[in-house]
Amino acid sequence: MDFQSILQNETNYTFHSHTQFCDGRAPMRVMAEAAVAAGFRHYGFSPHSPIPFESPCNMSLESVDEYFDEYRAISSDPALASCRFYAGMEVDYLGDHWGPAHPYFHSLPLDYIIGSVHFIPTPEGEMVDIDGRFENFKMRMGKYFRNDIEYVVDTFYRQSEAMIAAGGFDILGHFDKIGQNASYYKPGIEDSSFYKQYIDRMCELIIANGLTIELNTKARAEHGRFFPAETTLPGLLRAGVPVLVNSDAHRPECIDASRREAIAIIDKLMEVVK
Repeated sequence: MDFQSILQNETNYTFHSHTQFCDGRAPMRVMAEAAVAAGFRHYGFSPHSPIPFESPCNMSLESVDEYFDEYRAISSDPALASCRFYAGMEVDYLGDHWGPAHPYFHSLPLDYIIGSVHFIPTPEGEMVDIDGRFENFKMRMGKYFRNDIEYVVDTFYRQSEAMIAAGGFDILGHFDKIGQNASYYKPGIEDSSFYKQYIDRMCELIIANGLTIELNTKARAEHGRFFPAETTLPGLLRAGVPVLVNSDAHRPECIDASRREAIAIIDKLMEVVK
């Protein structure tokens, strides 16, 4: 996909959204109708990919064909023709055996793939979800990670670096997502040299690999932050990294949430870094 052309000509877009096929809270058609009503010109569906174990947040392998059937029905509906729709998928990187580079995902008629890390291995090798609500994260810290926040942060970013090395995705999803729960668990950790080394390394890899990233606005209203953090943006923008402003909406009323604020921040930063 030519994201650069869309970035240069449009602000009414988002390529990160979830529906009934994963952990979204509305059917695809309801989200599509909301996108049209909000004046979107480009709207991408990106269900959490199937993974090789049970997860309440991920779509099932059996529902993939139904997802594409629904996408085709929406895309061909004249009542929704003012917006172009795209069939994407947010693919979880789990390791060498499963991630955006897996041949299965490239056999699907996808317009694009978002590569994201939501699960990390415990010291014993069990994959555990470290995303989502802090109360769940805190419980899992004790149950699976021996309350070792440095292990969790280090493993998250090692998984992220491995995903970048493996490739196979078009957009790097919320690459510092662990920062939110890590900061609630250990306030101030994002200001530490320990944490900053991972951000610096991720930025180096993003620039060196010519990646397109997202500025994810989902947590702005509730948690007061974007992914990546605003302080990370200047260096990436200065290096010419394409930044898509995605709402990561799970409900129709959130499809444009905080995007205008994010676009204004990027515009202001671009004036400074030029």
